[in-house]
Amino acid sequence: MKSEREALRQDGIHEECGVFGMYDFDGNDVASEIYYGLFALQHRGQESCGIAVSDTEGPKGKVSTYKGMGLCNEVFTPETLENLHGNIGVGHVRYSTAGSSTRENAQPLVLNYIKGTLALAHNGNLVNAPELRKELEYDGAIFQTTIDSEVIAYHIARARVKTPNVESAVAVAMKKLKGAYSLVIMSPRKMIGARDPYGFRPLCIGKKDNAWILASESCALSTIDAEFVRDVEPGEIVTITKRGLESNREMCLPKERQARCIFEYIYFARADSIFDGVSVYHSRIYAGRCLAKDAPVEADLVVGVPESGNAAALGYSMESGIPYGTAFVKNSYVGRTFIKPKQSSRISAVKVKLNVLKEAVDGKRVVMIDDSIVRGTTSHLIVKMLRDAGAREVHVRISAPPFLHPCYFGTDIPSEDQLLAHGRTIEEIRQIIGADTLAYLDMGRLSGMAGGLPICTACFSGDYPIAPPDEDIRGEFDR
Repeated sequence: MKSEREALRQDGIHEECGVFGMYDFDGNDVASEIYYGLFALQHRGQESCGIAVSDTEGPKGKVSTYKGMGLCNEVFTPETLENLHGNIGVGHVRYSTAGSSTRENAQPLVLNYIKGTLALAHNGNLVNAPELRKELEYDGAIFQTTIDSEVIAYHIARARVKTPNVESAVAVAMKKLKGAYSLVIMSPRKMIGARDPYGFRPLCIGKKDNAWILASESCALSTIDAEFVRDVEPGEIVTITKRGLESNREMCLPKERQARCIFEYIYFARADSIFDGVSVYHSRIYAGRCLAKDAPVEADLVVGVPESGNAAALGYSMESGIPYGTAFVKNSYVGRTFIKPKQSSRISAVKVKLNVLKEAVDGKRVVMIDDSIVRGTTSHLIVKMLRDAGAREVHVRISAPPFLHPCYFGTDIPSEDQLLAHGRTIEEIRQIIGADTLAYLDMGRLSGMAGGLPICTACFSGDYPIAPPDEDIRGEFDR
């Protein structure tokens, strides 16, 4: 059953999620600002979205929620946003890394329990979700979703019964959680942000006038003209109340044990974001420069596969001296190819999304920079599109090492038998995708992409910072 479901997935790396929270101490409604924040994070999740808000001066525990399947501009209307009254709120955009894509699994999750209410938005994936879920089920918990985010919410609620405040309950729950999580939590009078001790996923703090913001990426702050304050540190819990910002670093690991997802720099994050002090744009420029140094080739033009390949292509051009150009016209109104749920839809989706500029590539030797090759279907098609447009040669350069292992921390990298690079040589992969030459980014270059910060490279190296589950449960407990 699971292998059949996975076979229907698209040839591309699937996103995780994006979270956004805002607390306006002046009492202004925050739903519209959260909407625009989510709009800026749309690249992180395109299956569902939602917003939950509350009025800190109103009835305690009253939460207004609206969520649905689709993109932000499909789910929300001006009328729905106007009806979401409250000066504190959380929002979420979701892509399920496995399992079902249903409205029930859309976030934020809102829990009513003995101490009041909690609204939670989560980005990441737990590796011990089944054990935590069973523990709760044996205590009588009834689950409404299949997502591990609900497991987190229940454990926080259960801990809150025995702790003096919500932030203490979050700290207790975090001691049980294993895996990747960046959380934004709304209680009636507080907003809380938490990041797992390894720092797999980003989470940053912003400020606009008399409002505080938590967001997956700094680009969402820029969208609403908010000021970037700092990143939430790996293992840190931040609490925002009328007293301001308070911090608990009890769960912080030593820096050398941290493990940021390197694919945030390669692909996930928007190019104008800053992740733990490192510019994503400069990371991709650096990767392109490294590819030009390590895998040079004589050519007439360097092009990137939009969007994440563009900056790496510019870096390749800057280092090699080969002119940088545009070979692809992207339809901005089409989501990423993996949104289509069936294999039969995959090729048509790519053709609808990208067109080749024949005038740019006709008769030329082209270096094509892309961020990854997963199953190879899309790469083969794009190489063929360039050849059909008249390209004399197509040299493919990938701004990441070969994918050899699955990810269990919120990135939908499939099982090894579905990864084109697993068990194949680079020459064999080159022949399959139809390129004249093929080269990947060297593993030794990854640290430089992240500015020397500790990173997780498990999908390339098999070196998991946390032991993976004994069996792949991503189809059951999804994110």
